[in-house]
Amino acid sequence: MVDKSEKFNWLVRVGYFSRAILYAVLGLIALTSADQIAQGTDGIFQAIENYPAGTVILWIMVVGLLAYALFRFCSPLFDIENNGSDTKGWAKRIGHAGSGIGHLVLAYSAFQFASNSGGSSGGGAQGAASGVLSMDFGGVILGLLGVAFFVTAIFQFKKGISGEFMHRISNAAPDFTRWLGGAGYCARGVVYAVIGWSLFKAGFMSAGAEQVKTLGDAVASLAGAGLIFTVTAIGLLLFGVFSLILARYRIIPDLDSSAGVPSFRA
Repeated sequence: MVDKSEKFNWLVRVGYFSRAILYAVLGLIALTSADQIAQGTDGIFQAIENYPAGTVILWIMVVGLLAYALFRFCSPLFDIENNGSDTKGWAKRIGHAGSGIGHLVLAYSAFQFASNSGGSSGGGAQGAASGVLSMDFGGVILGLLGVAFFVTAIFQFKKGISGEFMHRISNAAPDFTRWLGGAGYCARGVVYAVIGWSLFKAGFMSAGAEQVKTLGDAVASLAGAGLIFTVTAIGLLLFGVFSLILARYRIIPDLDSSAGVPSFRA
């Protein structure tokens, strides 16, 4: 059983709060600072580090992003979101696993800055990818991880367009939550697709570990894409605001392995 105590719920809410800071800062610097966004994920944490009480905020993000990653891993392991075990349910659960891996990487990057041990989040991800590629079938593993990110990207777009994420949010949330989430999820779909493509190329097309992109690197790679870059950056900023609302109004689901397909999917 997953620990569904009040402590677990609060950890998940801190995770959403940390995600809010991350995406709001990412969208903001993408729109306002070409030099900083060019630094990829490091630019995000450097910006936070320079804020008043920046180190304290970074430590909160370390705990929060780690908690959020573990929450996402509960989906494939324990089906905490009650997506079911049919093909559609497993596709969502695999997508959540990809999200968990991505947020673990971000938690480690935040830890590096919070502990004053330096940045290089992109280099860290590429180093890890290089280690995977050196293993037997490492390319397949990395390529399949890219596929997991593609699956996640598809479901991000689907969530944004359909608004199905509102089933997990309290009715007390502000009325504009639906539109914030719709824009934010579609923007995340773009970013996750870029990350997935980088992993797919590194794993299945022998493009090398240096092709692997983290969250900030993926956004930076869109900088020359004109309107796509601007719309994605605005969407990520809105997703930060949306995540702040989730920190208060997200319904943390109970684990019920006997429930089967959720009623709102029937």
